[in-house]
Amino acid sequence: MTPAELSRTVLHAVRRAVDAGELDVTVPERAVVAPPGPGGCGDYATNIALQLARPAGQPPYRVAEMLRPYLVGVDGVADVVLTGPGFLNISLGGAAPAALVEEIRSAGARYGYADGPDGRIVQLHCPYDLRATVVAEAAARILRSQGALVRATAEGFDPEWTAVLGVRTDAVGPAPADLPVNVRPVPAPADPLRLGRDAARWALLYPAAHDRPRIGAEHLAQRESNPLFRVRYAHARTRALTRNAADLGFEGRPGPVHGHDLLAVLGDHPRVLAAAADHRAPDRLARHLVAVADAALPFLTTVLPRGGEKPSAAHRARLALAEAAGTVLAGGLTLLGIDAPDHL
Repeated sequence: MTPAELSRTVLHAVRRAVDAGELDVTVPERAVVAPPGPGGCGDYATNIALQLARPAGQPPYRVAEMLRPYLVGVDGVADVVLTGPGFLNISLGGAAPAALVEEIRSAGARYGYADGPDGRIVQLHCPYDLRATVVAEAAARILRSQGALVRATAEGFDPEWTAVLGVRTDAVGPAPADLPVNVRPVPAPADPLRLGRDAARWALLYPAAHDRPRIGAEHLAQRESNPLFRVRYAHARTRALTRNAADLGFEGRPGPVHGHDLLAVLGDHPRVLAAAADHRAPDRLARHLVAVADAALPFLTTVLPRGGEKPSAAHRARLALAEAAGTVLAGGLTLLGIDAPDHL
């Protein structure tokens, strides 16, 4: 079961409890599932019981107790444990890795995207500032991936920003008096254009909006200390593995596979995209891509057969997981307006 499917399963459990007369609440539109926090267990946890406790007029733990039976019997759910004030900790069955990889393969670069428009209309407006404009553009792209209708405008614009960084807005010029500036990150301390498109965009987007970005040659360094290099290198390595596997006569095929850390961050991608959209925070996506790369790089060394070893089902499953990681890295970089080259 994938995170998106698990979220729908949690909502279905709420709906069944309501239909059975155990809960008197309005079924919410979204149930957040995420890796368990401190004191949690299993593969994912949800705070849906805490969310429903007040409207239900029940303690959160009691709501969780009501929902647990409707989750335990679901195909793909191995166990549900209650912790803390009412968190539901969900352990998935053994097919989860293959299902997650298959979902990513099926969705491609749109993995984690909303199914369609969600009715939100968002206006982003930024001052005449390069970092603010880049952040607004990336935030708009992420919001659109989550179903929002977005218009990004700026109080001023320099054509060189488009020429070098490819940045654009929907409109430029003075805004109506009732349109406040709502994208105002800490400005860059120096001109980042000399870094080129990809390194400059990363330098402006990777820090949180309240942090001052560093504009230096470290963003161009081809070494592991550079987060952008690690992300792009991990992506390029996944593409190289696909080519090398083809030379050995096999392809990736989803199946049981070890790699819990990588599976966890890939499964968390839809939640990260939703949070980055809600908070207008492209930095959340950038940091998540670094986490994916850091989990992927050690795993990638295990994918291909060694010596006289012949390709097996395990190699095919590992290759499929590696390719899924490459898909997430490429899709995330694209949302940030950064290239994901196949060769590095």
